[in-house]
Amino acid sequence: MRTVRPLITGLGVVAPTGVGVAEHWAATLEGRCGLRPIVVDDAAGPPFPVAGRVPDFDVDAYVPRRLKVQTDRWTWMALAATRMALDDAGLDPSRHDPYALAVVTASGSGGNEFGQREIQALYSTGAQAVSAYQSIGWFYAASTGRLSILHQLKGPCGVIMADGAGGLDAAAQACRLIRRGTAAVVVGGTEAPLSPYALVCQAGRPGSSTEPDPGSAYRPFDRRACGDVPGEGGAMLILEDPARVSPRDAYAELAGASSTHDAHSTFGPPRDHRQLARAMREAIARADCTPQDVDVVFADGAGDPWRDELEAAAIGQVFEGASVPVTVPKTMTGRLCSGGAALDLVWAALALRHDTIPPTVNVEPGHDLDVVTRPRRGTGLRTALVVARGTGGFNSAAVLRRVV
Repeated sequence: MRTVRPLITGLGVVAPTGVGVAEHWAATLEGRCGLRPIVVDDAAGPPFPVAGRVPDFDVDAYVPRRLKVQTDRWTWMALAATRMALDDAGLDPSRHDPYALAVVTASGSGGNEFGQREIQALYSTGAQAVSAYQSIGWFYAASTGRLSILHQLKGPCGVIMADGAGGLDAAAQACRLIRRGTAAVVVGGTEAPLSPYALVCQAGRPGSSTEPDPGSAYRPFDRRACGDVPGEGGAMLILEDPARVSPRDAYAELAGASSTHDAHSTFGPPRDHRQLARAMREAIARADCTPQDVDVVFADGAGDPWRDELEAAAIGQVFEGASVPVTVPKTMTGRLCSGGAALDLVWAALALRHDTIPPTVNVEPGHDLDVVTRPRRGTGLRTALVVARGTGGFNSAAVLRRVV
């Protein structure tokens, strides 16, 4: 199999930091936090007091009405982000062989709001009130299917389920497809886990913050860290065969990726960081880099003291104690499950293009790490390592490299 390092040529963002790359990047550099109190019409109150919510998302601007009623909010976001990414890349699927184009998404929970609505209709009115689209609207592969049909992407399509690591695993699968001859892959992930049903499903998840103040609810690598917060949104990217496009049209090169598994517990990490560190080392090696070549680490940043300690130790081991800048810009969005790593890839690609490390907000770093808390410009960024973990033992890492 030929050695191919795909180019990232298009980005699309629907996130608590904004809709569209320009708005998202501007909010990032301002350190504008998208975490908000959760308000529900329920005397018991929500299981999480704070979450990241997408502001001013005009679904009608991106999703046809006939498709809107058939799909859930998480798919609306994937459709919108994909439209932006295709436009950004200048890629018109109708002008290409549909069997040379593919889509791979990451999903963690599927169409929660759609499923809740239809279940309520079933029990309040009866089976005749349930939409025929209930059978597919909630399904974790719904976004991949809808994108494939809408844009006629008929190459090898699929969906990855690895919780917070899913976005990186989807990108790694896209790399494999391009090496096997696929010309371009739409890749990424979105989530919409903030409906009442979805929040209840997450209520027993370990490591969740109960802090009601958005400014202190999610503080990774901070000694006061008390857990993470959920969020909605994510990102989609266009990966293309470098033989098809000029490097000058690309944000970055996806140089290497790796995944490992703790094989320890469904609910928490092991007492060591071996598999997390191995994922980082293998991604760096597959990119033909050394740790000394890495200019910034986009960390997973669990926000849970124990998980943060494990990640800090893994970073310290991989980089042999050298000081490498570390950032967790998802402190502005919350942890977006399968949308989180995809959004981190976007942040890393934009950081390389603009030679600016985005900040980690609302933290006072307490670990032996160089955590970037304000935008750090003009450092000569060439290589970024993105790290992600998922509940259940998933560890993934990817290396992005500037190409011009």
